[in-house]
Amino acid sequence: MNKILVALVLGCAVAATAQDAGQAQPQAQPAAPQPGAVQPAPPPQKKEIKDPAEYNAYVGAVQQSDPAAKISGLEAFLTQYPNSVMKEDALEILMGTYQQKGDTAKMGDTAQRLLQLNPNNVRALALLAFSKRMAALQGQNALQNLADAAQYGQKGLTALQSFAKPEGMPQGDYETLKKQMSGIFNAAVGQDALQKKDYPTATKSLRAAAEVSPNDFSIVYPLALAYLQSNPSDVVNGSWFAARAANLAPAQMQAQIEKYGKSQYSKYHGSDQGWSDVMAQAKASTTGLPPDGFTITQYVPPTPAEQAADLVKTKKVEDMSFAEWQLVLSDGKPEDADKVWSGLKGKPLQMAAQVIAILSPTNLKLAGSGDDVDAKRADIDLTMTAAIPARLLPKEGADFQFQGTPVSYEPKPFVMTMKDGAILTSKATPAPKKPPVHKKPAAQ
Repeated sequence: MNKILVALVLGCAVAATAQDAGQAQPQAQPAAPQPGAVQPAPPPQKKEIKDPAEYNAYVGAVQQSDPAAKISGLEAFLTQYPNSVMKEDALEILMGTYQQKGDTAKMGDTAQRLLQLNPNNVRALALLAFSKRMAALQGQNALQNLADAAQYGQKGLTALQSFAKPEGMPQGDYETLKKQMSGIFNAAVGQDALQKKDYPTATKSLRAAAEVSPNDFSIVYPLALAYLQSNPSDVVNGSWFAARAANLAPAQMQAQIEKYGKSQYSKYHGSDQGWSDVMAQAKASTTGLPPDGFTITQYVPPTPAEQAADLVKTKKVEDMSFAEWQLVLSDGKPEDADKVWSGLKGKPLQMAAQVIAILSPTNLKLAGSGDDVDAKRADIDLTMTAAIPARLLPKEGADFQFQGTPVSYEPKPFVMTMKDGAILTSKATPAPKKPPVHKKPAAQ
C-alpha cells in the first residue's frame, strides 16, 4: 500500500469534510406540521454549529488554500472550541493537511488525537496501520511496529463494517474509499501474521490487500512467501506471486527473488520448463492476480517398481550397477526381477564394495550400493574359496575388489549371497569400477 494511496484516503477526508463546511451553518426550522398529516421519516441529523463565531472560525480554517494557514487555523479552532460538534471533522482535515505538508510526526499525533475522540475513526486507523507497517519494513523496531500495525488493521476492518458514507460524497467514491482502506488494513494484518508464521491468516489478508494494490511490491512479495512457506505449501499461487514480485522488485532484488521463485517452481514441477512463461504472464497481467484456470503440473516421481521396469527396458543386465540390480531385485515386478536374476545367478562377477564386517578369513560382509555404504549396512554376504592371508585381509571400512558368484538373494532387506570369492590382486586384471551411488526413490 503506497503513500499515494494513503494520500488519497486522507485527501478524501479533506475534500469531503471541507465540502460539508457550509452545511455546518444552522439550518432553517421546518414549518409546523398540519394536524392529521402523515409525516415522512426524518432526515439524518446533520452536524450544526449554532455559534456564529465558532462557525466562522471553522469555515475560515478549512477554506484556507495554504497548508500552513489551514493548519494554524484548525489548531486555533480546536483550542478555542474543544467541544465543538465539528471536532472530529476538523481533526480529519488537520491530519490530511499535515500529510499534504509532509509533516509525518504531526500527522501521526493528530491520528492519535482522533482515536482518543473516536476509537473507530477509520481514516486515523488506516494512517496508523500503514505508517507502523512501513516503519517495520524499514527495520524500525520491526516486531513491535508490526504488532501495532496489525492491531490498528484489525480494528480498522471491524470499524469499516459500520463506516457510513460521508455527507456529500458520491457513492462511487465512497465504495472506492472503503476498498482502499480495506487494503491498508489487510496488509497490516497479513504482514504481522507472516512474521508470526500464521500462514492461513497471512495468505488470506495479504491476498485481499494484493487485490486492492496489485503493483505494490511490499504486499505482493510477502504474499508469495506466505503461500510458499505454508505447510503444505501452495506452489501454484506462490509461484505466480513470486514471478509477479520479481517483476515489481527494485532492480537490485529482482534476480534473487526470481531465483527463489524459480527454485520452488522447479522443485514442484520437476524442471524449470515453463517458468519463463509464468514470468511473462505475471508481468503482463493487468489485475496482478492469477488468471482463471492458472495451474502448474506437479511432478510425481516414478515408483521404485516403475524405475525398475524402466531399467530393464533400457539397460542390459551386465551393464547395470550393483545398486541397479538391487533396485530391480528388491522393488521390481516379478518378471523384471526374474530377468535380472537369470542374468546374474551362477555367473562370476568382478566388483568393488566396502567392507562392513569380517566374520572370518573366509566370510565377509560387504556394502555394494551407495545407500548401504552410507548406512554401513551389508548387502553382500561373500564366502571366499579359501581363507584370506593375514597380510591381505582388508580392514572394516576399506574398499575391497573381488570376484564372486551370486547364488541367492533376499529382496528386503536386500542381501545377495555370493560364493567362490577371490581377491582381485593381479596387475593383469583391471580393477572394476566402483558402482555409482544409488539413492532410494522419493517417497510417494
